[in-house]
Amino acid sequence: MLRRKHAAQRKGKNGKATDLITFETITATVDGDLMKLTSVKPRQQAPGQDRAEFTGRREPAMPPAPDLKQVKFGEPLLLLNGNDLAGWRLTDAQAESGWSVKAGVLVNEVVKEEGKPGKHYGNLRTDREFEDFNLKLEVRVPPKGNSGVYLRGIYEVQVQDSYGKPLDSHNMGAIYSRIKPTVNAERPAGEWQTMDITLVARHVTVVLNGQKIIDNQPLPGCTGGALWSDVTRPGPIYLQGDHTGVEYRNIVLKPVLR
Repeated sequence: MLRRKHAAQRKGKNGKATDLITFETITATVDGDLMKLTSVKPRQQAPGQDRAEFTGRREPAMPPAPDLKQVKFGEPLLLLNGNDLAGWRLTDAQAESGWSVKAGVLVNEVVKEEGKPGKHYGNLRTDREFEDFNLKLEVRVPPKGNSGVYLRGIYEVQVQDSYGKPLDSHNMGAIYSRIKPTVNAERPAGEWQTMDITLVARHVTVVLNGQKIIDNQPLPGCTGGALWSDVTRPGPIYLQGDHTGVEYRNIVLKPVLR
């Protein structure tokens, strides 16, 4: 059992705020690889309690690094037809879509109007789902641009205007917050850049602009923004569109043959 302290303020009838301390109780039970948790938390602004139940499953052991020379790939699949968004959809159907295809290029336009609440722009995913594969694409980010390419919908390969910055796990081509590139290979904002990404047996290789920056490294869990936490299931390619504008083209995937 775990107790978490929460601090807040509550306004009285006289309009004065008073400090309010409450304690959330989290109870967990473990059955094999499954953990069940229950959270009970007093409401801060009303009588009663809020109760929530959730589960977690132990991540399976990391398989050994694959011998990529022995991996066989199938025929290339062109994920973008160059005319429209056929084969793609928003991860959240209620979000604003900034995505369109213009002159063969997949474009995300994020419009922020000064003095108005920001719109929630959506991320774009493939209808199809994939397991292990090689993915090649070209991407162009504007100054201070920020996007991402999600593998299986759970691992983000960062797309970022990071030209000239020190090596970091949030730079272009990194596995977001997980794996830092070994060299700086990004180009300045406004230039087309190439990504060649191989995902096999939960190990990833990233070649950015012809330079290998991540070499067959294990993926230690999903990254922020993942569609789910199950690292064993197939998933879509999804492109982050909720931060800034970005452009993609020539998106080609070759699935691993079993």
